[in-house]
Amino acid sequence: MERKTTGCSKQLVPAYAIIPLISCVIVNCLVYFGLASLASDWKHYDFTTSFDRMVPVVPWFVSIYLVCYLFWIVNYIMIARISKEHCMRFVTADMISRLICGVFYLLIPTTNVRPVLEGSGMWTELLRMIYQIDQATNLFPSIHCLVSWFCFIGIRGQKSIPRAYRIFSCVFAILVFVSTQVTKQHYIIDVIGGMVIAEAAYYLTHHTQFYRSVEKWMDRITGLLFGKKAPDSGKESLR
Repeated sequence: MERKTTGCSKQLVPAYAIIPLISCVIVNCLVYFGLASLASDWKHYDFTTSFDRMVPVVPWFVSIYLVCYLFWIVNYIMIARISKEHCMRFVTADMISRLICGVFYLLIPTTNVRPVLEGSGMWTELLRMIYQIDQATNLFPSIHCLVSWFCFIGIRGQKSIPRAYRIFSCVFAILVFVSTQVTKQHYIIDVIGGMVIAEAAYYLTHHTQFYRSVEKWMDRITGLLFGKKAPDSGKESLR
């Protein structure tokens, strides 16, 4: 059972979700950028497999790789609006997943050898730019794949979200997986790792009450910043 917060439809981001969603962004940046800088001089491992070597480079898939940022924003807000309890469980899972990623980034720093891109088409130039901006570090597990899968599992089975959009989210998440492969931003083990960690963290927070500790802290911060306790009343509904 989940407590369904009333009034969510009146504002894009419910009051109770503002600090939790911002916290997700902060934790993600600290883990991804902070640990990449910390481990920059450490030995890095390359998990390239024969499968990875067979996968061709398809530059136009960089469009999927980049558009997914908008996909993340839309779905995270959509997930947060379902109910306060669902939001807090989801946000807790999201942050736990980043901490797990952080452990891997410290214990097993990873890298790969990107291909030399030939040609000068729009997609090739864009992919070349991505290579220059985004260094080949923090590959396993793939946060790109992890977050995209969270965007699907966060609405999976939620009847308040149109079935067509739930299907779209699943398909688009899989396309993101493919994009990480054919742009050579990640290898197959990175995709699997991201997906498994997302499912494990989501299962943990939806089968325990651990999220309540996070919820208390989020409510406290919300109260300090907005001068009121985040709303937590309303009807109960089955997930």
